[in-house]
Amino acid sequence: MLTLEKVYNASYVLRDIIRRTDLIHAPKINPDCTVYLKPENLQITGSFKVRGSYYKISQLTDEEKKRGVIACSAGNHAQGVAMAATKNGINSLICLPKGAPISKVEATKNFGADVCLVDGVYDDAYAKALALKDEKGYTFIHPFDDVDVIAGQGTIGLELLEQMHDIDAVVVPIGGGGLISGVAFAIKSINPKVKVYGVQASGAPSMFNSIANARRERLAAVSTIADGIAVKEPGSNTFDYCRQFVDEIVTVNDDEISTAILALMEHQKLIAEGAGAVSVAAVMFNKLDLRGKKVVCVVSGGNIDVTILSRIVNRGMIKTGRQCSLNIELMDIPGQLTNVTNILAVQGANVISVLHDRTSSNTNINGCLLHITIETRDAEHVAQIKSAIEAGGYKIQ
Repeated sequence: MLTLEKVYNASYVLRDIIRRTDLIHAPKINPDCTVYLKPENLQITGSFKVRGSYYKISQLTDEEKKRGVIACSAGNHAQGVAMAATKNGINSLICLPKGAPISKVEATKNFGADVCLVDGVYDDAYAKALALKDEKGYTFIHPFDDVDVIAGQGTIGLELLEQMHDIDAVVVPIGGGGLISGVAFAIKSINPKVKVYGVQASGAPSMFNSIANARRERLAAVSTIADGIAVKEPGSNTFDYCRQFVDEIVTVNDDEISTAILALMEHQKLIAEGAGAVSVAAVMFNKLDLRGKKVVCVVSGGNIDVTILSRIVNRGMIKTGRQCSLNIELMDIPGQLTNVTNILAVQGANVISVLHDRTSSNTNINGCLLHITIETRDAEHVAQIKSAIEAGGYKIQ
């Protein structure tokens, strides 16, 4: 059983292993409440996962350690298990989905683990790990549905209550549910008045659906930039703990997640992966009623694939009105492009790219289409620019 004594024991075991991440005030996330961040993206291995995996491995018997350990992961649990196993002199094999970011795969290898890449998503890697466990006799380290792992994650809850005595609410990402189960259990056991909210990606709402329908449900597929929480089915333990200790679960979409990643980079100088930023996205876009409250967002990880970071930033720029692409119909005569760019200059827009298309079938036979991408201040600025272009006699498709 999960007990508060076990969570405190985990805290003792981890005291010289993990980083006790400080709270960071983030006033620009939402002006209607007082927001702080718990930056587990700055944790060793770049994620909270090392807390649970290290504590679990510390509790194994000598015989279990001798056989070696196996785990499955979208990336962060892999690194936690690899680091913990290597530090304890134990062999480790990690099954990862082939779609896992290369950076996470290489980091797992660098921590000393052997890697087995599996076709599909996390759940496929899970099935492969169980098969290899039975075949080779490894000890399986579950990424979320294990009492010792949950206790390790619960140490975040203990730290939060020690760091902020008047906290009103904690917002936590949810994949399989291990993190929020531990955090919610620890917090509610000590101070039941503190609200604990969970956040999932709308493209992978397994716990959200399961809680709403009062039974565990398995998704047919998942699709989200938050690969770290793209889990088809919650655990049986985590489902029960969420039902008992979590006050509400909400979802955020990929555009909102991208915007949160961008905000953390610009305002807090923090790099968060999609899974780590969902808590911030929920607060930014008022998915929860937190007006006047003192809130902590757990930023669960920062192991983002740098190859998609620019695309995510662009999505965030578009979502917040910081970047805009327009298709403008022009007559194919001299001076038209100059007129449009003069309007943009007067409005204070910065041109990023221009394509002058005479072959479009969507314009007058004597016309052409101007594809133009501009850098803007916000959504209101975009609206002003569009109005100025139309007032100049041009049509925006």
